[in-house]
Amino acid sequence: MTHPIYLDYGATTPLDPQVAAAMAPWGVDHYGNPHSAHLWGYEAKAAVETARAGVARLLNAPPETIAFTSGATESVNWALKGLLMAPNQTRRRIVTLATEHSCVLETCEYLATIGAQLTIVPVRDNGLVNIEDLTRALGEDVALISAMLVNNEIGVIQPIAEIAKAAHAIGAIMHVDAAQGFGKIPIDVEAMQIDLLSLTAHKVHGPKGIGALYRRPFTVLTPLLHGGGQEDGRSGTLPTALIVGLGETAKIAAQRMTQDHAHALTLRNQLLNGLKIPHKIHGDLEARWPGNLNLGFPSLAGRPILPLLPKIAASSGSACSQLTGRPSHVLTALGLGDTEAKSALRLGFGRFTATSEVDIAAQHIHDVVMKMTDAQD
Repeated sequence: MTHPIYLDYGATTPLDPQVAAAMAPWGVDHYGNPHSAHLWGYEAKAAVETARAGVARLLNAPPETIAFTSGATESVNWALKGLLMAPNQTRRRIVTLATEHSCVLETCEYLATIGAQLTIVPVRDNGLVNIEDLTRALGEDVALISAMLVNNEIGVIQPIAEIAKAAHAIGAIMHVDAAQGFGKIPIDVEAMQIDLLSLTAHKVHGPKGIGALYRRPFTVLTPLLHGGGQEDGRSGTLPTALIVGLGETAKIAAQRMTQDHAHALTLRNQLLNGLKIPHKIHGDLEARWPGNLNLGFPSLAGRPILPLLPKIAASSGSACSQLTGRPSHVLTALGLGDTEAKSALRLGFGRFTATSEVDIAAQHIHDVVMKMTDAQD
């Protein structure tokens, strides 16, 4: 079977061979528990701490502020539940955006069932929040504002520093879901005034099953997982190989960030130039990670195109939404109707996407849209 061209980098990315090579020794030869008090454990502990320092460096954060988790979803849950359930927490309201990932929205909705108040701020039709709209929604009862750095479906980059400034003006905590931004765009938790930040490895050529939570010092969170007390409240034996993989991912990202961004931008422009058919770009084109392109085709009148594109592996929204069959809440928040949202095409590309693959994909999309348009006429 010939595999289609992989253009679903928003769902996950290919593992970088350099990352795989760094991980390999820690599954078979060096299998010690990093919490054990002997040579095997000390070696594993040293590898974990090297990785922790690498992740911290990419965020301009002290290493001790990084706690390893199973991925961004766990990190988000820990940040939001941990803050709202902290013993000293008297504020009960969460503010977030309509275009957040489901792990944020579902966690917020769960907290609302046990006493929290939830305010969801709309976004403009370009996917970016209006800071004035956000500010009007705030008050001294707000415990936390949660906003995604790079949107997983439309790639737009929210003005996190401005949002954080508004949060701190009322004494609230700023949480950022950086799953799609970590390792792709510069993140400075000090300059951006971020208090809590969730990240994962597999969106930037690292392994699945590993992520981290950045916690500004003295930010009190109740643990999600109780047990041995590892990771300053996140209990469980650390997966050394995966953590080493995350550390190597961060190291490579620091070296390649500018190069990867330029490559993604070249691919995006090449694909758009190759379409030569009427299309609509969902989300702001400038304030955006260029490796994400979400398209609609007006001539199709809302008919889904994805099933008719066997030569490419892409999606119509987040991998999570594909399971439910519901239209993308991100696209409907931009003002698209349900039918139009279901017919969207999300393309993701990056480090290992070849320019020749983009040319083939553009031609394939062009041909299918033209065929569907002619059939409709």
